[in-house]
Amino acid sequence: MNIDKLGFNKWFQDKTDSDKLADYHIARVITVHKNSYIVNNGKSDLFAEVSGKLTFDADSPLDYPAVGDWVYVQFFNDESFAIIHGIVPRKSLLARKTSGKKIAFQLIAANIDTAIIIQSLDSNYNIRRLERYLVMINENDIHPVVLLSKSDLLTPDEMDKKKSDIHQVMPSIQVVAFSNKNYSDLDRVKELLIPGKTYCLLGSSGVGKTTLLNNLINDDVFETQTVREKDGKGRHTTARRQLIIIENGAMVIDTPGMRELGNISVESGLHGTFSEIAELSDQCRYNDCTHTGEEGCAVLAAVQDGIIPGGRYQNYIKMNKESAYNEMSYLEKRQKDKQFGKLIKSVMKYKKKKDVT
Repeated sequence: MNIDKLGFNKWFQDKTDSDKLADYHIARVITVHKNSYIVNNGKSDLFAEVSGKLTFDADSPLDYPAVGDWVYVQFFNDESFAIIHGIVPRKSLLARKTSGKKIAFQLIAANIDTAIIIQSLDSNYNIRRLERYLVMINENDIHPVVLLSKSDLLTPDEMDKKKSDIHQVMPSIQVVAFSNKNYSDLDRVKELLIPGKTYCLLGSSGVGKTTLLNNLINDDVFETQTVREKDGKGRHTTARRQLIIIENGAMVIDTPGMRELGNISVESGLHGTFSEIAELSDQCRYNDCTHTGEEGCAVLAAVQDGIIPGGRYQNYIKMNKESAYNEMSYLEKRQKDKQFGKLIKSVMKYKKKKDVT
């Protein structure tokens, strides 16, 4: 195998700094677990760490490698260990707000061609949550696909109703239902995966991501757990983000389940997911209309007339407010972090100068 088969196409070749290739090699990050990495150089997997300079220069989690990243590496110990010195410009990046009150980015995956959102056809099925995933995906111009797992739980008519509900608010999105239990329509899922392309599995714990991955590679390599019967919720099976190459040459990134999905600065993602609201905004009386109570608001009129479902409208308003608040808080935090970082660097520079003299 070479790095071309790992997805290193012309887009990345054009973005690569040729001067750096004199000292470094190109590899792809295939596993991220806390502060350690595994990269593949087209020949084999090897453990890696980031260089001290990369860590020192990093201003936020966005400056660290994510699974799927292409990185500049230096090999040691007969190419059994690598140091990561930099990141090749990303074609796309999936990131979310960290869970809880902390306002910061958490990296999910980089250089994704298609994001696959999995919802199971039990209590996990939730169109409002699906919209949240789509906002994050559309913000990064990544192609979305929806998979509905556990299709064995529903009749064909019930299944058609679920798909119809999704297409009412997202007419153009591709939706495929399947079952890990009786293997129904698994071949249709496999047909979605194109050799040389990178896919990312997204969804809550217990929807069947890891079981699907085992079915795609035809081996029970990855550990799975059953969901709790009392609420249908699952426990995290995947503890780290990892890229797996399946038999036909497509690459699939498995991620830990997400019970909380917050967004930061996703204006284009909101417009792409709620396109009908974005289009109606141009018809509002005021250019700065918030669609929450102004006279002459075309969006509110559409909600009152039943053109836009009330639940979809409320989800849009909620995410819009969350994104604005998170963005403001994040920028304030970055400013404080930068000031602190400058102080540390000036102290280190002064200390180094003093040691020399």
